[in-house]
Amino acid sequence: MKISSPPETSRSSEPIPLDQLAGNKTLSQSEKITEASRQFEAVLLRQILGSARKTVFKSSVSEDSMTSGIYQDMVTGQLAESMSRSGGFGLARSLQSQLQHQLGTDAANGKKT
Repeated sequence: MKISSPPETSRSSEPIPLDQLAGNKTLSQSEKITEASRQFEAVLLRQILGSARKTVFKSSVSEDSMTSGIYQDMVTGQLAESMSRSGGFGLARSLQSQLQHQLGTDAANGKKT
Protein backbone atom coordinates (compact mmCIF):
# COMPACT_ATOMS: atom_id res chain seq x y z
CA MET A 1 0.00 0.00 0.00
CA LYS A 2 1.47 3.35 -1.02
CA ILE A 3 1.12 6.13 1.53
CA SER A 4 0.65 9.52 -0.02
CA SER A 5 2.55 12.58 1.04
CA PRO A 6 0.85 15.48 2.85
CA PRO A 7 -1.27 17.83 0.74
CA GLU A 8 0.84 20.28 -1.21
CA THR A 9 1.88 23.36 0.68
CA SER A 10 1.22 25.45 -2.44
CA ARG A 11 -2.49 25.32 -1.58
CA SER A 12 -1.81 26.89 1.78
CA SER A 13 1.14 27.16 4.11
CA GLU A 14 -1.25 26.93 7.06
CA PRO A 15 -2.95 23.69 8.05
CA ILE A 16 -6.62 23.39 7.19
CA PRO A 17 -8.73 23.63 10.36
CA LEU A 18 -10.20 20.23 11.23
CA ASP A 19 -13.77 21.55 11.20
CA GLN A 20 -13.25 22.63 7.56
CA LEU A 21 -11.24 19.59 6.49
CA ALA A 22 -14.14 17.13 6.18
CA GLY A 23 -16.22 19.44 3.98
CA ASN A 24 -13.33 20.54 1.77
CA LYS A 25 -14.26 19.61 -1.82
CA THR A 26 -10.78 20.33 -3.24
CA LEU A 27 -9.11 17.49 -1.30
CA SER A 28 -9.51 13.78 -1.93
CA GLN A 29 -10.45 11.42 0.90
CA SER A 30 -6.83 10.28 1.04
CA GLU A 31 -5.54 13.86 1.36
CA LYS A 32 -8.04 14.53 4.14
CA ILE A 33 -6.85 11.46 6.04
CA THR A 34 -3.23 12.49 5.53
CA GLU A 35 -3.81 16.03 6.82
CA ALA A 36 -5.91 14.91 9.80
CA SER A 37 -3.23 12.37 10.75
CA ARG A 38 -0.50 14.99 10.45
CA GLN A 39 -2.43 17.47 12.58
CA PHE A 40 -3.05 14.82 15.23
CA GLU A 41 0.67 14.08 15.31
CA ALA A 42 1.41 17.81 15.68
CA VAL A 43 -0.96 18.04 18.67
CA LEU A 44 0.76 15.11 20.37
CA LEU A 45 4.19 16.59 19.64
CA ARG A 46 3.09 19.91 21.18
CA GLN A 47 2.07 18.06 24.32
CA ILE A 48 5.34 16.11 24.47
CA LEU A 49 7.49 19.18 23.84
CA GLY A 50 5.51 21.25 26.33
CA SER A 51 5.97 18.59 29.01
CA ALA A 52 9.67 18.35 28.24
CA ARG A 53 10.03 22.12 28.53
CA LYS A 54 8.53 22.06 32.04
CA THR A 55 11.47 19.98 33.27
CA VAL A 56 13.94 22.78 32.50
CA PHE A 57 15.22 24.32 35.72
CA LYS A 58 14.36 27.97 36.28
CA SER A 59 17.21 30.30 37.04
CA SER A 60 17.75 33.98 37.67
CA VAL A 61 19.24 34.22 34.16
CA SER A 62 16.11 33.04 32.38
CA GLU A 63 13.17 35.41 32.37
CA ASP A 64 9.92 33.97 33.73
CA SER A 65 7.30 36.44 32.52
CA MET A 66 3.97 36.15 30.76
CA THR A 67 5.60 37.35 27.55
CA SER A 68 8.35 34.74 27.64
CA GLY A 69 5.75 32.03 28.37
CA ILE A 70 3.72 33.04 25.33
CA TYR A 71 6.86 33.16 23.20
CA GLN A 72 7.94 29.71 24.41
CA ASP A 73 4.47 28.32 23.61
CA MET A 74 4.69 29.79 20.11
CA VAL A 75 8.15 28.27 19.60
CA THR A 76 6.90 24.89 20.87
CA GLY A 77 3.92 25.04 18.50
CA GLN A 78 6.07 25.90 15.50
CA LEU A 79 8.60 23.19 16.36
CA ALA A 80 5.82 20.60 16.67
CA GLU A 81 4.32 21.74 13.35
CA SER A 82 7.72 21.55 11.60
CA MET A 83 8.46 18.12 13.04
CA SER A 84 5.05 16.89 11.92
CA ARG A 85 5.43 18.31 8.40
CA SER A 86 8.87 16.70 8.01
CA GLY A 87 7.37 13.26 8.59
CA GLY A 88 10.36 12.12 10.63
CA PHE A 89 8.39 11.20 13.75
CA GLY A 90 6.30 8.61 11.87
CA LEU A 91 3.13 8.59 13.96
CA ALA A 92 1.11 10.37 11.27
CA ARG A 93 2.16 7.79 8.65
CA SER A 94 1.10 4.91 10.92
CA LEU A 95 -2.20 6.55 11.77
CA GLN A 96 -2.82 7.40 8.11
CA SER A 97 -2.16 3.82 7.07
CA GLN A 98 -4.55 2.46 9.70
CA LEU A 99 -7.30 4.94 8.82
CA GLN A 100 -7.00 4.25 5.10
CA HIS A 101 -7.11 0.53 5.77
CA GLN A 102 -10.20 0.88 7.96
CA LEU A 103 -11.98 3.10 5.47
CA GLY A 104 -10.94 0.93 2.53
CA THR A 105 -9.48 3.79 0.53
CA ASP A 106 -6.80 3.51 -2.06
CA ALA A 107 -3.99 5.93 -1.11
CA ALA A 108 -3.05 6.50 -4.74
CA ASN A 109 -6.37 7.88 -5.91
CA GLY A 110 -8.56 8.39 -2.85
CA LYS A 111 -11.29 6.07 -4.13
CA LYS A 112 -13.10 3.30 -2.29
CA THR A 113 -11.84 -0.21 -2.96
